Amino acid sequence: MYASWTVRHKPKTLGEIIGNPQAIADLVSWLRSWEQGIPKKRAALLYGPPGIGKTVTVEALASDWSLELVEKNASDYRTEEAVRTFAGLASQYGTLFGKKRLVLFDELDGLTGREDRGGVGAIIKVVKQARCPIVLIANNAYNPRLSSLRFYCLLIQFKKPNVRSVAKRLRQICQREGIEPEEEALKFIAQRSQGDVRSAINDLQALAQGKQQLTYEDVSWLAYRDRKDAIFNVLRLIFYSKSCDAAKSAVDMADVDHNMLFEWIYENMPYHLRDLEDLARAMESLATADLYRSRIRQTRNWKLTRYVVDFMTAGVAVAREKTEPAGFVPLRFPERIKTLSRTKKERQTKSKIGWKIKRRCHISAAEAITEFLPYLRVIFENNAGMASGIAKWLELDDAMVEYLAGTKKQAKAIVKAD
Repeated sequence: MYASWTVRHKPKTLGEIIGNPQAIADLVSWLRSWEQGIPKKRAALLYGPPGIGKTVTVEALASDWSLELVEKNASDYRTEEAVRTFAGLASQYGTLFGKKRLVLFDELDGLTGREDRGGVGAIIKVVKQARCPIVLIANNAYNPRLSSLRFYCLLIQFKKPNVRSVAKRLRQICQREGIEPEEEALKFIAQRSQGDVRSAINDLQALAQGKQQLTYEDVSWLAYRDRKDAIFNVLRLIFYSKSCDAAKSAVDMADVDHNMLFEWIYENMPYHLRDLEDLARAMESLATADLYRSRIRQTRNWKLTRYVVDFMTAGVAVAREKTEPAGFVPLRFPERIKTLSRTKKERQTKSKIGWKIKRRCHISAAEAITEFLPYLRVIFENNAGMASGIAKWLELDDAMVEYLAGTKKQAKAIVKAD
């Protein structure tokens, strides 16, 4: 059973939190003010983008100060009665053993939806009467529905940490997991996360788990990753939907083309459909989708796309009969896309050599690559003098010579033989 690294490596103390030193200092200062009596602002409202450490900061603070943390998600307590029952009692009475208490109301944005029936007003009443610190967390503190609540709270803004801070955190996790990473690889993941630490750690786990080393080549194709809607949620919707319509809706959620989504499904399906009969049926549907993809490439009949979508989403979803929903399953990036990314430079060099041969021998570039290239490699690897003459005749550059020679040492020998 895999454990999420965001949980396994969650910071336990404030010293382990990355970024936002001023916000943390303001939060600590506000909490200390309670030692002198009830302050003017009985609640602190932390706000900022998701995944940057707001909740974990409060949890670490409670741990450092030995406070009893009473934590709930506001999205689970939308009504006035529910808020008053939980937060009202928690903010009034002490703990059984006399410990100080800290009340955390997370995901405050959840109180602003259509289902809200007095939840914000109830929060205000609780804050006005609170006898212990209350921390509220929201992504957007300036939502109009929260305007009246802001007046009673100390606003503390959390910002996205910089690339260096995120990369440092990823390096610490790699050390704990026994992974030797290249600095450029960690920097690339940090840049792609755009300050979302939780997302960066999830990417790191998907890319590095089970490995001893993490190179830049392992992560360079991460640009294929869709961040508008988490592809993991899209895949789960396909694998575990109970209706065809729900599975097909995943196509609208994923901001990737159909061919890329096909690769994601193909790569991850065996890990989610663990029953062999379910997997066989799903593979058959995916194979049918692939046949339609091939027909589209041959005929340019784009109307067939509807069948590709139906078979690779609804077809896969209805194949699940015995497989139960899994817990945390690490997301696996498509190996075929990874391979194409890694070999892109090599394929470009091979294509350029093919065009050089085509110009001299008056054959197609594809035929040149298939028929001539293997023999050229034998010559370039074993006969520097002959290779030098061929390279000059074909007008090959240094990269082409090195590709055919196989090693930099042999390539240098060919150049010297000129």
